[in-house]
Amino acid sequence: MMINYNNRKFRPVSNTANGETSADTVFLYEQSGDTLTSSYAGGDIVQGHLMGKVDGDGNITMCYHQINRKGELNSGICHSRPEIMENGKIRLFEAWRWFTGDKGTGESVLEEI
Repeated sequence: MMINYNNRKFRPVSNTANGETSADTVFLYEQSGDTLTSSYAGGDIVQGHLMGKVDGDGNITMCYHQINRKGELNSGICHSRPEIMENGKIRLFEAWRWFTGDKGTGESVLEEI
């Protein structure tokens, strides 16, 4: 059964050091069919957007781009795996890679708020 992410808000609870999002960054997900989009901002992120596809298990493959408080434009790709928490909300385990900057990789965890 596909998870529907439409109108759900998420916040990072952990991120590797080379990531730019933080607990102050809020993502608002919108979904139509298997297409997912999000606008996000907060913390070091002035504005960001992502676009992705959701598979039948709720996994997300997405590309993202964002402008940070230093005025830098950064982008990358991310794969997210969902877990339903005991409270019924969604936790996302993410593995990502920058297309820009050091082109490094990282991992983050987001939780629905």
